[in-house]
Amino acid sequence: MATLHQVRPGAYFDSVVLMQLQRALASLPDVIDAGVVMGTAANLELLSQNELLPDDMQAAPEDLVIVVQSETKLAAEAALEQVDELLSRRRSTATREFRPKSLQSAAEMLPEAGWVLISVPGRYAAVVAREALELGKHVFLYSDNVSLDEEVELKARADELHLLMMGPDCGTAIVSGIGFGFANRVRRGRIGLVGASGTGLQSVSSRIHQMGSGVSQVIGTGSRDLKDSVAGAMATRGLDLLASDPETEVIVLVSKPPDPAVTARLLQRAWAAGKPTVISFIGYPPPAKQLGNLYFANSLIEAADLAVGLVGGEAPEIGAPELRAGARYLRGLFSGGTLAAEALAGFQAVLGPVFSNISEPRLSDPLISKEHSLLDLGEDEFTVGRLHPMIDNDLRIRRLRLEAADPQVGLILLDVVLGEGAHPDPASELAPAISEARAQHNIEVVVILVGTDEDPQNLEHQEQQLQQAGAVVFADTAAAVAYAVSPFITRELETVETDFLSRPVAAINVGLESFYDSLKAQGAEAVHVDWKPPAGGDQRLQAILQKMKN
Repeated sequence: MATLHQVRPGAYFDSVVLMQLQRALASLPDVIDAGVVMGTAANLELLSQNELLPDDMQAAPEDLVIVVQSETKLAAEAALEQVDELLSRRRSTATREFRPKSLQSAAEMLPEAGWVLISVPGRYAAVVAREALELGKHVFLYSDNVSLDEEVELKARADELHLLMMGPDCGTAIVSGIGFGFANRVRRGRIGLVGASGTGLQSVSSRIHQMGSGVSQVIGTGSRDLKDSVAGAMATRGLDLLASDPETEVIVLVSKPPDPAVTARLLQRAWAAGKPTVISFIGYPPPAKQLGNLYFANSLIEAADLAVGLVGGEAPEIGAPELRAGARYLRGLFSGGTLAAEALAGFQAVLGPVFSNISEPRLSDPLISKEHSLLDLGEDEFTVGRLHPMIDNDLRIRRLRLEAADPQVGLILLDVVLGEGAHPDPASELAPAISEARAQHNIEVVVILVGTDEDPQNLEHQEQQLQQAGAVVFADTAAAVAYAVSPFITRELETVETDFLSRPVAAINVGLESFYDSLKAQGAEAVHVDWKPPAGGDQRLQAILQKMKN
């Protein structure tokens, strides 16, 4: 057995071409195995693991490394002699057309191009993406191994320029019917998708198509977009875009669980959009089936099914209480522990941190509320030497007066639970306290009333007393939460220009030729850049050239 190799300094080919060459070499007579890679440390380690790394080989990251393992030295030599011929057989239509050498030249060649697709190695990708943005192009950045700092910088710049910056590590998008990267052929329709998961977007969009519906746009964000450090920059812009897009009726948001602060920010943005929005955060415990115009799915398939069912419908009317001037916070005073936990989950989903005595972040002193707060007054610290608040309303009434007197509090949410063993007439005590608080402090009060028409407290009479006192009464926790949080969510969305979505897609491709072929096959105008690493891949020289360019 013989293992021979070639190192071609500065010879760059995209990874698809390398894969095709490797397969072609491996299929030659008497060839046992082959490796064709750029000479990065990771690639050389992979060759070593597969026993394809000769001891005497020296290669730099910008070098093309070709290794052939054959039955005989003669067969290995014969295989290496065919490399140039095999490379010349590449089938891409891009190889048969004029290919500009730079992004600037490609933009001049196809001035109507609104998009640049980038799939070059990660260490070069940020520079190419930055140039694309400065040329006024939206970017689909498939490349991974782009630093987090570069991602934050690129998305901030895109935001300044009112451009989309999908990625890095963005695998899927569909813009005006044209798929970018890995995308399924799906019909046009009224459902828009935003997602940090490429395969998740493919799963949902395919299911929508299978159910006879279709998608308007599919906006990929890149896998790290929903991390705290990136703060959902692309997801937020994607939501704003779909909220402004007249062709989108229903929005679907797909991701692995975002960081908590980003979750609240995105859900607030989706709420403000006003359109029915399906949330599918894989592994995220939904706070409810529905909160206002937000619908929560437990799986990707359920997300697609919900979205299809919502097309043609109207976003629910939530209503919003008017808060007194200067009010910034809400407070929850509960007697039922499970009801408190359910309401708290809803609050935290769309408001962010809500302090409580039953979950993080916890109040350092349950007797003193802080910002948005929710208390379970049935917890041990409140019931020592005292009856449970389902029986004795005294503690809740005192706390109600205290919270209402705080000028920064605009709304108080209570639960009133009827049934055997509960207070015989809770509204007779709570209603006067609610009426007093509203008269003195102009505070809004919302009540979740739990009971049946056969309970001894008389459900209808309890509701009447509470409403006459000025409380807004709900039988459903999710509906009460939606109403309660609505005045605390800003409804101002950034105005996003959507005209480019109605124009035919024209794009510049930098990197994988297969992406160019896909664009052409779908009928899009496209130009493929004959990209090579600047300065032959010499990073020191690249830095010098970049300084000179700046």
